[in-house]
Amino acid sequence: MKLITSLAFSASLLLAGTAHANTVYWTDWTSNTANTAIGVINSDVGLIDVTTSHTSNYNFVQTSGGTNYWSPATPYISADISNAPGTSDIIALSSGGTETIVFSSAVVDPLIALVSWNGNKLEFGVPIEIVSVGGGYWGNGSAVLNGAGTGLTGSGELHGVVRLKGTYTTISFTHTSENWHGYTVGITTAVPEPENFALLLAGLPLLMAARRRNK
Repeated sequence: MKLITSLAFSASLLLAGTAHANTVYWTDWTSNTANTAIGVINSDVGLIDVTTSHTSNYNFVQTSGGTNYWSPATPYISADISNAPGTSDIIALSSGGTETIVFSSAVVDPLIALVSWNGNKLEFGVPIEIVSVGGGYWGNGSAVLNGAGTGLTGSGELHGVVRLKGTYTTISFTHTSENWHGYTVGITTAVPEPENFALLLAGLPLLMAARRRNK
């Protein structure tokens, strides 16, 4: 019984050690035309191509240099997320419409980081959660989920992160008109360290043997 207790305690310590805020792999936007923006996510599982299309208008797409609207990082970091977008890359929308984002391979629980979505209504048509909100480049704001939990309304200068729950190769959302409001896309990883799993697996035979002896 002591062996079982010891192994259980060790397992709990190992699992606790793997609990941490997730690293986010944000999109590197590389090019755009009047109708699309193209980028890539350099994730821990390889490169994932990202392509957007829209029925609204782009105010601008920033693919290199320029103002870093993701500073300060505060609105984009939380207990779940360890890092804000690391470059100034951003897609800035103006008139309302529909934005569609296509991934070259399936992604789990994708993230949308937002800049300056004041007075704007977002609708994804799938369950979402507001991961973080805070004071950003243009000031402070807040967000309220709609009754269905599939969209939100921003007030003030909304800066933050929204998570779509599920696995997707394509996501889309509608938004309302404003001078400009920006976003980028990311995915997370929460894979525990392989050596921790190896230690746990190594202890399983001892645990099973102890159980048999104590029956």
